[in-house]
Amino acid sequence: MAVLTSFRPTWPQRLALGWLGLLVLVAAAVPLLPLPYPPGTPDLAHMTVPPFSATRHWLGTDPQGRDVLSILVYGTRTAVLLTLPAALLAALVGGLAGAAAGFWGNTARAPLSYWLMGAGSVWWGLQLPIPTLGMGLILIGAILAVSATSRSRPLPTCPLPVNALVMGTATALDTIPRLIVVVAVVASIGLSVPGLLAVLVLTTWPPMARLVRAQMLRVRHLPFVEAARAAGLSEGQVWFRHALPHALHPLRTALPLSIAGLLGLESTLSFLGIGLPPEVASWGRLLATVRSEPSAWWVLLFPSLLLTMSILSLNTLSRLLNPRT
Repeated sequence: MAVLTSFRPTWPQRLALGWLGLLVLVAAAVPLLPLPYPPGTPDLAHMTVPPFSATRHWLGTDPQGRDVLSILVYGTRTAVLLTLPAALLAALVGGLAGAAAGFWGNTARAPLSYWLMGAGSVWWGLQLPIPTLGMGLILIGAILAVSATSRSRPLPTCPLPVNALVMGTATALDTIPRLIVVVAVVASIGLSVPGLLAVLVLTTWPPMARLVRAQMLRVRHLPFVEAARAAGLSEGQVWFRHALPHALHPLRTALPLSIAGLLGLESTLSFLGIGLPPEVASWGRLLATVRSEPSAWWVLLFPSLLLTMSILSLNTLSRLLNPRT
């Protein structure tokens, strides 16, 4: 907020903010808009009709006879409701993981109960053989934690290489291009909207974690952090109350760029026909209809304009939120 109040946006930046605000407003008001046709209802009497050539089909129809304007409007809601939560969740996961890796490195230690519950959760979540073993580990860890709390006795601790775990996982995910990972997962098992959201988060958090980790490596040695330790605060309190808020500053600039990348990725998946379910309106799926009717320039032009303007606006917003520009 300090950046926005101390920096006066230029006209291009104001236009970018206005365009992004309009997209969010349209996505929120979709059920209230007086659209002449639902996005999935074909008009067999008006197929592949150019803009303003048919009654109430103001932006024309696609080769299946569906109203282009309705698809664009409902596709806006799809883009906002998928990419924005995915970017926020990726920022949350990556920010916390990167902050922990930068603050504790490989020197952290965790009680044995946490190790058991974590191992059990991974075992059960991945549906490994003998699923009851995972539930048993979770139960044993919970019993040990409750027992130690009631007796006020600390449990044995084990080393927890936070930095190695976080950066190793991030490097493994970055080894394969994100599009290939998402395409492989979606094409092999098929996903619903929540499943696609989870895959997008899984493949988007590593860059966030790297940025926050790099910032935390600098923040953890600043005088106010040392002063908090000298005041007697625990390492967890120092991390959460003092170091973490300052380490998350890079996300302010990275979040709009992450949304832009997710928007392009979702449109690419929909264009390939392996992203969202067929009944969900999407800009990318509308773009794909031009393959069956190459002369239908309007089904290529309008979603391309929306995608281009949205991505450029997000890049402009990122520069606006960067205090160094």
